[in-house]
Amino acid sequence: MSGENAAEGVKGLEQSLKDLEEIVVRLEKGDLPLAEAIKQFERGVELTRRCQAALKKAEQRVQVLSEGMLETVDPRTLKSEEGGGSLPL
Repeated sequence: MSGENAAEGVKGLEQSLKDLEEIVVRLEKGDLPLAEAIKQFERGVELTRRCQAALKKAEQRVQVLSEGMLETVDPRTLKSEEGGGSLPL
């Protein structure tokens, strides 16, 4: 994914989250007719799935980008297994 596509993905995710928040507010008020409440709930489920997919895609991208770049650290001693120095606790 290019940087431009990533930025568009973030904007899309942010907009989906904003829309989802608005739906939650409307549903929590409890003044929608049942048919409209169901319609809004269905839209909320769709937005939730879209957000989950976007987050999973971002997580996979981060894993690919960081693969091989992070050195292994022994949490007991906080020493790099590649011979780096230890960190004070």
